Amino acid sequence: MTKPTAWLSWSSGKDSAWALEMVRRQGTVEVTALLTTLNDKFKRVAMHAVREELLDLQAEAVGLPLVKVPLPWPCPNSAYEEAMARACAEARNRGVRSIVFGDLFLEDVRRYREEKLAGTGLEPFFPLWHIPTSALAREMISSGLKARITTVDPKKLDRTLAGREFDEAFLQALPANADPCGENGEFHTLTYAGPMFRHPIHIGPGEVVERDGFVFADMKLAGDVASAGRA
Repeated sequence: MTKPTAWLSWSSGKDSAWALEMVRRQGTVEVTALLTTLNDKFKRVAMHAVREELLDLQAEAVGLPLVKVPLPWPCPNSAYEEAMARACAEARNRGVRSIVFGDLFLEDVRRYREEKLAGTGLEPFFPLWHIPTSALAREMISSGLKARITTVDPKKLDRTLAGREFDEAFLQALPANADPCGENGEFHTLTYAGPMFRHPIHIGPGEVVERDGFVFADMKLAGDVASAGRA
């Protein structure tokens, strides 16, 4: 029997990467593309601030085409919803039946996604839903998933955690009230290796800046970092 096809909502971070790993293991749907929104002015993934070139390399590493949804800056919610509605219509026209999300436990986020997909012919799928996040974070790390912290909310975490590796030492450095997977917006990540990748992406640190109330740690290709150091 042919499995239903799905696109996966790809943020460039660990949760969407792990959602891909889970659906591949479960075999219930076949993911045929990654769906990502991009800030069209800065050419970066929204909130994660990941460069478009690294996003392209991620898609190549997991072996899937990338469907990019450009968003204006600033982006009112109406513009976001219009862009996503067009993307969903395109998915349905291509025979896609489901959108996979890496959401963990935020009921309002899940409800929003379900409401927006209602009537589109697309079913939402949440393979990580309600997995305890402390165990989930450590399972990701033990699997060989590698990620860097690209965004920190300084109201919730120490600024110095921006740019850190997502590993056991990072988890130990989190305050007791922080979610280990950052589901409450404490931090966002860039995944650069793991079981869902055919090969790692070689990255290095760039500039760390504070903007719009968040601390962003830029990540570049390792070769670009080395070249900048010689300049």
